[in-house]
Amino acid sequence: MYSPPPDSGTEQRMRAHHAHTAKALDVQVEPGAEFWGWAGRTLGAPARTATGVPVWLRLVSAPEDKASGKLWDGALDAQRAFGDLDGHRPALLAVHDAVDDGIAYRAELSVRVDDPVLSDDPVLQHEAQLPDSWWNDIAGTLEKVAAVDTGRVAVRQQYMERAIPEFVGIPAPAVSCWTTAHADVHWANLTEPLRLLDWEGWGMAPEGFDAATLYAYSLLQPDTAARVRVTFPVLGSPAGLAAEATVCTQLLQTVARGDNLILEGPLRNWAEEVRRR
Repeated sequence: MYSPPPDSGTEQRMRAHHAHTAKALDVQVEPGAEFWGWAGRTLGAPARTATGVPVWLRLVSAPEDKASGKLWDGALDAQRAFGDLDGHRPALLAVHDAVDDGIAYRAELSVRVDDPVLSDDPVLQHEAQLPDSWWNDIAGTLEKVAAVDTGRVAVRQQYMERAIPEFVGIPAPAVSCWTTAHADVHWANLTEPLRLLDWEGWGMAPEGFDAATLYAYSLLQPDTAARVRVTFPVLGSPAGLAAEATVCTQLLQTVARGDNLILEGPLRNWAEEVRRR
């Protein structure tokens, strides 16, 4: 969660449109809780329907000429492709679109998840104390995601060929199988009981991509990282090499930009392991 945008105009504009869409969708926003995305791009808040059902109202905005494509349609496409994934994905209930003064707004009304996320930060800061059933659920859920056909793309071959040599120091490994991935499986997008949040960026990626992502964000906690590898045996296998190299590259690229610095050492160790393989 981010702070409100420093630009007061953006803050007022987003709050006003959030209130407008709440009225349009006939829900009552609960006072005192709002959750901002980066630079005020999104604003979410708990709400209730006219019959008292708890829901979540999220508003996203973009310049009108950029209000399309993978990220814009991610939640709507995910609802069509996956439904609620046997209760492990918050179902999208309604969408409301509007344009005002050259800015497009999309409101997404979803089933509310009241269980807290497992970490306030994508990087796990403590060992995850989770039952075996949770690990079985995430393995089964990601297996179902992987089996869905889609034209959406989460990772591009061109990116792999350009970036893996730069950040991991090897040619991009051949991808033996492309599968559908959530593409952002980190600890701030997971709850217990299992709910997998934030479906903006899902699409095709090398096999094992979601497992490699969860592993990357677990690197500071050796017991949890080991459990990820046990749960997803694709990690460490020839079939998972391309995914591991790609995720390691993506995170090392963020380090180069000044983010995720706490992961730099473990990521470089992982890159060395990938090079040896």
